[in-house]
Amino acid sequence: MNLQQLRYITAVAREGLNVTAAADRLHTSQPGVSKQIRQLEDELGIQIFERSGKQLVRITAAGEAVLALANRTLVDVEEIRRTAHEYRDPSHGSLSIATTHTQARYVLPRIVSHFARRYPNVVLHMHQGTPIQIAELAASGEVDFAIATEAMEHFEELVMMPCYRWNRAIVTPCDHPLRDVQPLTLEAVAEYPILTYVFGFTGRSRLDAAFKQRGLEPRVVFTASDADVIKTYVRLGLGVGIVARMAYDAEIDTDLCALDAGHLFAPSTTKIGFRRGITLRGYMYDFIAEFAPHLDRERVDAAIAAKTNAEREALFEDVELLTL
Repeated sequence: MNLQQLRYITAVAREGLNVTAAADRLHTSQPGVSKQIRQLEDELGIQIFERSGKQLVRITAAGEAVLALANRTLVDVEEIRRTAHEYRDPSHGSLSIATTHTQARYVLPRIVSHFARRYPNVVLHMHQGTPIQIAELAASGEVDFAIATEAMEHFEELVMMPCYRWNRAIVTPCDHPLRDVQPLTLEAVAEYPILTYVFGFTGRSRLDAAFKQRGLEPRVVFTASDADVIKTYVRLGLGVGIVARMAYDAEIDTDLCALDAGHLFAPSTTKIGFRRGITLRGYMYDFIAEFAPHLDRERVDAAIAAKTNAEREALFEDVELLTL
């Protein structure tokens, strides 16, 4: 048994039993992956994957147990490398972040710019995806940090910490009738076609809940994961956009107007998370503090030490989060 074989079986499982996709991900050949998996199964005396002909069709019960241990082993191996690197050269390294378009486009640029000046020898990698994909990347150890609003609480493998609160804006052409509605109401907004985020993105669940609570069924005619795309189609006259307030820039979006919707929807909280057991390097603590100033090293370590999510959440009950 070797680490390469463990990487192969975990990659195949992650790619939905598609050996070709796993081989591409690992930059190797499909026959080589298949051969190594067979050799591992022969050595262990069990089947990890059930087959129909040459196709893998499901993971066996024994395979599920082996894969759980393999994932844990690979994470531990990466932590050994990371720890050695920390002692060898604390100012060099890499930092990988998985996040949504909204965070990458509107929140992180200033923070990343400052961090890069402070740590010029740390290579930054940014991955964008759905909140579920983001959390999975962090839970599996493929990225260091996950930053998102939705879905993060479903992953027990992650240490989650609140960063800031935010709310929404109604984006319209500047001659739109909604600008004359005082006060702005959900009933008034629901009279127009709505363009907003795909479900599961950027606080979409809070938006849907607000309309449902008022007994309204909004006509959502267009969805996207990217606020810039939503604004583009607002400009084309498809309807009114509901986006994160931070995604409207008065200096850039001069042909659009933003109507404050903070009183219409419950605020959302963006969180940062990393897998349990990770060894945080000094520059990682500094990145977290740059992103959320209340998350100093002492509070982050307390969050790591917390035994339950309830205990961890209690650490932040007295923290007044920044609102964007």
